[in-house]
Amino acid sequence: MKPTYNIHIGEYYTSKTPAIISTILGPCVAVCLYDKTKKIGGMNHILMPGDAPDRDNIIDSRYGINAMEILINQMMKLGANRYKLTAKVFGGAAILSSISGESNMGIRNVESVIEFLEIEKIPIINYNFGGFDSRRIYYHSDTDEVLIKRIKSREVLTENSEAKERRQEAEKRIKKTPSVIFFD
Repeated sequence: MKPTYNIHIGEYYTSKTPAIISTILGPCVAVCLYDKTKKIGGMNHILMPGDAPDRDNIIDSRYGINAMEILINQMMKLGANRYKLTAKVFGGAAILSSISGESNMGIRNVESVIEFLEIEKIPIINYNFGGFDSRRIYYHSDTDEVLIKRIKSREVLTENSEAKERRQEAEKRIKKTPSVIFFD
């Protein structure tokens, strides 16, 4: 049986041996990276988009750019080839009642990650983001398989037109049709 590692906000885990990496996401985003040739996988848990404010040269892995660079570097330390990495992006839910375009931290996190991966030329091969439900993600580091368990929101929310437009625009930037396994 594979060991399971639960990660929280600002954390990551990488492995070159079979492992299950798990996290719970609301508006946060998790990125799973994989090197198919070396069978090295990893996942992070991002709280905020962009780069962390510069505070005494402390690298804050809660922020997207920092979390992505740390994850890539840790995978390379295990032997992964940066140019063979593929990505899967999850989370970015709008779980708060007051949803507006700019206050939707979830979609801002997704947009930030997509932009980073585009710049780094790391293809997104799978995704599941947005909506109103939290998710528990189970990532198999040796096979690149992802299982998602939805955690239903207690409120019925509707997506305003600006938030919907931003989510749809983010989806258009990704060329691959998603295929993930959901279970109850």
